[in-house]
Amino acid sequence: MRYAVAAAAFRLTKEHVMSRQWITVLLVVGGLGAGATALSRFGSSIERVEVGSKMPDFNLNDSHTGDSLSLRDRYKGTVTLVNIWATWCVPCRTEMPSMQRAYDALKDKGFHIAAVSIDEETDDVVNQFTEGLGLTFDILHDRSTAIQKVYQTTGVPESFLVNREGIIVRRVIGAHDWNSPVNRALIERLLQETGPESGVTLRQ
Repeated sequence: MRYAVAAAAFRLTKEHVMSRQWITVLLVVGGLGAGATALSRFGSSIERVEVGSKMPDFNLNDSHTGDSLSLRDRYKGTVTLVNIWATWCVPCRTEMPSMQRAYDALKDKGFHIAAVSIDEETDDVVNQFTEGLGLTFDILHDRSTAIQKVYQTTGVPESFLVNREGIIVRRVIGAHDWNSPVNRALIERLLQETGPESGVTLRQ
């Protein structure tokens, strides 16, 4: 009798443990299913920032005036090079003289450069750096560094050449010679085009 009671108790305990294990398994499977559903529902709504996509909007401060501005509003209808950089970035320093030369040559035709610093330092630090390089194009500042997430950058420098319709026509990761004959010709072509056909798409 005692052995029968013990055996029954053992079976109940075993069944209880197995029941708890199955509940755990079902909860894990259910959680994975819910996660997959969420990804399929919301993941596709995140637009990739790439050649052919619309330039993402972002509010920034002008490092000289301290005024807040919208990238889309400020550069609407223009050919603009959006360059994301930092004062501590050596390749950024290497790249900027070529940006200045391209700007000097094409600014009178309507070419703009929006150089966005992601330094967490003050505007004064950014201005001191850019003035030391003799830069005269627009220097903007995002101390939050959130623009990196919005533009889905991989580091600095990273650049986005945008046409008059606000479409990204070239994306370049790393330092680049923006005053090269090829880039000058591309920018001039974009400046001359005014319709939807101006959406030249080049990849590096």
